[in-house]
Amino acid sequence: MEVSTELILLAFGLTLIAGLATGVGSLLAFFTSSTNTKFLSWALGFSAGVMIYVSFVEILVKANDALTAGLGENKGAWATVVGFFGGMLLIALIDKFIPSHGNPHNIKKVEDMHRPNPQGDGELIKMGTFTALAIAIHNFPEGIATFTAALQDPVLGIAITIAIAIHNIPEGIAVSVPIYFATGDKKKAFRLSFLSGLAEPVGALVAFLFLMPFLNDIVFGIVFASVAGIMVFISIDELLPAAKKYDEAHTSIYGLIIGMAVMAVSLLLV
Repeated sequence: MEVSTELILLAFGLTLIAGLATGVGSLLAFFTSSTNTKFLSWALGFSAGVMIYVSFVEILVKANDALTAGLGENKGAWATVVGFFGGMLLIALIDKFIPSHGNPHNIKKVEDMHRPNPQGDGELIKMGTFTALAIAIHNFPEGIATFTAALQDPVLGIAITIAIAIHNIPEGIAVSVPIYFATGDKKKAFRLSFLSGLAEPVGALVAFLFLMPFLNDIVFGIVFASVAGIMVFISIDELLPAAKKYDEAHTSIYGLIIGMAVMAVSLLLV
């Protein structure tokens, strides 16, 4: 399958944008005094809506089409299902081996950023470092997902980039809060947050180096099915619980539905 240089550069650019959103979260914590929890709940719900809808309606369908074209109807259907749940298993195992105090699913508030402890706190520094590492590990398969989606369909890649970037912003805060609280050092807090996001373009680079040479319908289909599984798992396990934590009057559900609607209309217009 031939892919143009322009499309490859676009795919790398989108993964970089998605990854750097963790740095945006860190900067947001420095320049705002409080968390707009209502908007955060809506935005995380919106991100989950985009991911869930596009995974089932677009990505999984394209994966099945590619795999049935390469393997036949029966084997292709089975390969799609295996790829989908294989993606879920991959991200579940990543979660399993991340220490609980470093897991990024516990969203922090900006308010916590404004209580620095210049004397330092080893436990908080350890927590922030583990959180940065955990987010980097999470971002790696997300980078592969964004990159391969953009190669297959740039509009799809842009939609996934927006959804991932939205949920990377509070993850950036989750890194910055404990580091800044412990050290009072904004540069160190931002640097760790920024570096955790760079795992996303690194994932894209790995996909480029190890998947591109073997690019065909079967490889694309398996990767796409896995991407769908990864995004559905992240939405159910991470985004929706975080959105519900700050939910007010079903705000997260409205965001979820609007995210699905925006994705549905976007797919119809292209």
